[in-house]
Amino acid sequence: MIIDDNDKGLGFLIAETARLHRKLLDRRLQPFGLTKAQWAVLAVLGQQDGRTQSEIAEELEIEKPTAGRLLDHLEQGGWIERQPTPSDRRVWRVHVLPAALPRIAEVATVVRGTRHTMVQGLTEEQQHLLDHQLAIVKSNITAALGAEETGRGHDP
Repeated sequence: MIIDDNDKGLGFLIAETARLHRKLLDRRLQPFGLTKAQWAVLAVLGQQDGRTQSEIAEELEIEKPTAGRLLDHLEQGGWIERQPTPSDRRVWRVHVLPAALPRIAEVATVVRGTRHTMVQGLTEEQQHLLDHQLAIVKSNITAALGAEETGRGHDP
């Protein structure tokens, strides 16, 4: 065995934590007809309504077709609508429907509760430190991916 159960490493722990978080949040969002991924789109629109599919995909670091499928589900569920941009009919702006705002507030409460569950037992200082450290890990991985894409090499 290349890696035994006692030495799976940080990458395994991060991936397993992310998988379990997604599973828990998906389960808690199921009564709303949402997934974690769909909620992420609504959260992005909550920061700035009227973004394009491309802007949403870029913000969430997902492919445009994936963003399109998420938007399709949200539109069918009555959460959002797409409106053409008058200056460029190829570009559609995505808007949260006013009728969806009370449901979004309920979902936000569920999401905050799930975040609280995740960090239960950690002090506020430990939570900030964890956030900071994970941001560094993410930045390191992003830089490594960028270096490999440009052919500048990789870590030994």
